[in-house]
Amino acid sequence: MTRRSHSPVAAASVATSPSLKAKASRLKSLPQKRERGVAQVHLGYAVPRAGLPSAVSFRRWVEAALHGARRRKPAELAIRIVDADEGRALNRDYRGKDYATNVLSFPAELPPGVALPLIGDLAICAPVVLREAAEQGKAARDHWAHLTVHGVLHLLGYDHIEDGEAEAMEALETRILARLGIADPYA
Repeated sequence: MTRRSHSPVAAASVATSPSLKAKASRLKSLPQKRERGVAQVHLGYAVPRAGLPSAVSFRRWVEAALHGARRRKPAELAIRIVDADEGRALNRDYRGKDYATNVLSFPAELPPGVALPLIGDLAICAPVVLREAAEQGKAARDHWAHLTVHGVLHLLGYDHIEDGEAEAMEALETRILARLGIADPYA
């Protein structure tokens, strides 16, 4: 089966971004949902919040990805919504690509013996998400959901470098999004 082409989504396999850590003081911590006990999401904004999905939506999408990937233990992550300049700088500094991409994932690399629920950080570039949604004829909210799910799966170790991995990851994303009432983003 041939891998379906889609917009570039990147996973940076490096330690949690120092740039994101430095901005942690501005992160908004969402209360943990005790009834499910799955995700604690810290959300930070480098762009105006008007027109962006709510913090509740981001947590819902994160929890859907964790559930779809069968992760049952607690998870903690930070999501920073960035502008094009910051997105470009992160992509250049961590991947050597001098352009803003839609989502970057920074899986946590914890020292041996440290058992924390931290899975990593996501940087989602608002202008790229909105541009791609318009170009692809998708609802912006659906594209935000897709890229959040996609980024979380990268934090959990999923990848799309090899065709087989790509097919498995895309199929999982499609199932997760379908449970959220969102059409196949690769169709």
